[in-house]
Amino acid sequence: MKLEVPGGEKRVLLHTCCAPCSSAIIECMMQNGITPVIYYCNPNIYPYEEYRIRKEECSRYASSLGLEIIDADYDHEQWLQQMKGMEMEQERGRRCLQCFKMRLADAARYANAHGFKVITTTLASSRWKSLAQIEEAGHYAESLFPDVTFWTQNWRKGGLQERRCAIIKEYGFYNQQYCGCEFSIRKAAQ
Repeated sequence: MKLEVPGGEKRVLLHTCCAPCSSAIIECMMQNGITPVIYYCNPNIYPYEEYRIRKEECSRYASSLGLEIIDADYDHEQWLQQMKGMEMEQERGRRCLQCFKMRLADAARYANAHGFKVITTTLASSRWKSLAQIEEAGHYAESLFPDVTFWTQNWRKGGLQERRCAIIKEYGFYNQQYCGCEFSIRKAAQ
């Protein structure tokens, strides 16, 4: 799959939700001469043990490829405050949009402070997520930091889903069964 990064940038801050979702994206970027710096910002993940496992898998994959991973602070309490009043929202509802905005704004803040011109996210690889919401959240994030561009990319295409499945098996990745937050656990249990 041929990639075209805004501004022709060769270094991109990649907001990453988990190793399974990021694996084929990272591989594709590297095959296109793009160096992703992995930004692990997921205060939504619950319980903490789940967060830790997902972070360790991302770190293991990054290490195997010689890539840098930045671990954002895990502040689940702040995330809960941001979601207040939206606990009963359906998946792909207002809560998900707010969660995406919060995480991508944090990635844009980090990018701005550390000289990255482009951010993108692995959230756009999941068929369970709304691409329209992810794009809205990404454009919201870039509006906060004019020197940062959100790279809108549908990471579901170009054979990436098939390659993702192969990499999951190759690395023996832990593959979670829910989005990450306690509210999506409720949905997954139904």
